[in-house]
Amino acid sequence: MTEKEKMTSGQLFNVDDPQLTKDRAIAKKYCYDYNRIPFSKTKKQEKLLKSLLGKTNGWFMISAPFWCDYGYNIEVGDNFYMNHNCVILDGAKVIFGDNVFIGPNCGFYTAGHPLDAEQRNTWMEFSYPITVGNNVWIGGGVQVMPGVTIGNNTVIGGGSVVTKDIPSGVMAAGNPCRVLREITEADKMEMPDMPL
Repeated sequence: MTEKEKMTSGQLFNVDDPQLTKDRAIAKKYCYDYNRIPFSKTKKQEKLLKSLLGKTNGWFMISAPFWCDYGYNIEVGDNFYMNHNCVILDGAKVIFGDNVFIGPNCGFYTAGHPLDAEQRNTWMEFSYPITVGNNVWIGGGVQVMPGVTIGNNTVIGGGSVVTKDIPSGVMAAGNPCRVLREITEADKMEMPDMPL
């Protein structure tokens, strides 16, 4: 089994593997080039992102600067927007549904390292997938950890650290992120009662 196969199947793998190092270098070059494209050149931006990302569906926009590890493990749905200065460490799949809006300075990290220092010092790593459902709003500065799923129609408050799954139809926030309450019909006419 290759290190890439281990990486995408949730096993410990050596991040210093030559093929993975090459894949990251290619993705970083795409990100570097993307981050230098003027904002007004939207067609050029879209073309480059479609070459970098594993799957796109419909309209999407990612505001520079943007960085990722591989690109090919990232899938975005229709009507997707990610604000400035976001990072996706995509050793495993990172899948975003339709109508997902992400604030600035967010991170989605599939990567983790062994607790044992001796093992960690040999460049061993693991990656667990992240899934974000449809109609999700993620506030600025949110950090999503390996293996997390965020359900449909959910709002994650700014500055949250999401370490565990968050169900559908709720407002959640905090460090660690936790459900504050369900989103109800009454919310259609109300202003948010938490900073996002």
